This record gives sequence, structure tokens and C-alpha cells, in this order.
Amino acid sequence: MDTEPEKSKSLEYTLGILILLGSVAAIFIWYELRMRQRSERHRYAQAVSNARQIGLALMEFDIEYGSYPEKPTVPSVTKSHPAHGYDLSGTSSNALFRQLFAVGFTQSEQMFYANIPGTIRPDSIITPGEALKKGEVGFSYISGLSSKDDPLTPLVIASLIPGTTKFDPEPFKGQTVVLHIDGSYRSYPISVDGHVYDKGINLLSPKHPVWKGKVPDIRYPE
Repeated sequence: MDTEPEKSKSLEYTLGILILLGSVAAIFIWYELRMRQRSERHRYAQAVSNARQIGLALMEFDIEYGSYPEKPTVPSVTKSHPAHGYDLSGTSSNALFRQLFAVGFTQSEQMFYANIPGTIRPDSIITPGEALKKGEVGFSYISGLSSKDDPLTPLVIASLIPGTTKFDPEPFKGQTVVLHIDGSYRSYPISVDGHVYDKGINLLSPKHPVWKGKVPDIRYPE
């Protein structure tokens, strides 16, 4: 039969083990949270950096062709680079961004990547038929703009839910990455209704002053 001192030692030992296990679990949880936060920061910083690189290529295109890539610029691109071989048809942001490859303003698929649902990391194969395949673009794009438009007009956007004007709050912890025409970017908070508001107005609504009453021509990635 166990004596009282032995029972007390056994209880102390059990409590010690439980405290140790609890401490290990707490450290593990803390480590997981830290790693998740680091991953989220990296994902956001990567999207911002890539959006800026896209913006620079778009700026070069605008200087050369008088606007950013859109359907009406395809004939001019083909005329100036008749042997480009890229498929510039279609209405997606992938198709419009391919014009940047056709004219030689970029040779990097990586800058079109954003770590959001539905995307895959580009394979860096940029030959015709391979550049910016489905899933390799993570940014939506507003077509029909040029550098002459309002400098704060959204141009390249990450985390916009395809087919909508709502944003996915998961990739960037409730924020969205928006690159403006002037090359600046802003991290807008996503509202509970899934929209982004600027000065109380839906950023992608024609009621917002930057659109001057026009509906923004949003091109979503494939």
C-alpha cells in the first residue's frame, strides 16, 4: 500500500509531467503562429513587389503604345512585332499581360504570381503557348486605361474574387493589394461585406470619382 509521502510524490511527478507537456504545447502553438504570421507577411510583400514589377512593364507599354494592354492594342503589337507568336486573344488578365511578352517588355512569369487560391507558381517557360498559362497569374487587371487617367485609379489588383467586385480576405489577412496608375500601391482593408471602400465609396463602383461614372473593365485571371 502506498504511503502518503509516496502518493504526494506521485502526484507531484504527474503534475510536473502535465506542466511540461503544457509548456511544450504552448511553445509549439507559439511557433506555429509565428511561422504563419511570417508566411502571411512574405505572401503580402511578394504580391506588392510583383505588382510593382507589372506596373513598370505596363508603364513602358503605355509609353510605346499610348495605353496599357487592351484588345485595341493587339493589332499595334502584332504590327510592331509580327513574329511574336503569342496568343493574344481572350478577355482574361493572362491574355492581356501576354502582350508584355510579345513586345519584349518582360521575360519573367514570376512577377505575375500572387499566392492566392487557384494560382500555381509559374514554371518560367515563356515560349508562345506556354507563357502565363491558366493558374499562373494571380492578379486582376483593369483594362482600357492609360497614364493619362487619374493617377490613383486602380490598375492591378490581388485577391479579387473572379467574376465579382468582392475580395477574398484570406490571402493577405483581411487586406488587398492595389497598384495605382501612378505606381503607388495601397493595402486596403476588406469590409465584412467583401468590398473595399475608399472614403466611404466602393472602390470598384462607377460612383467612385476615379472612374468618372464608367464601370471599370475588370479582367480576371484564368
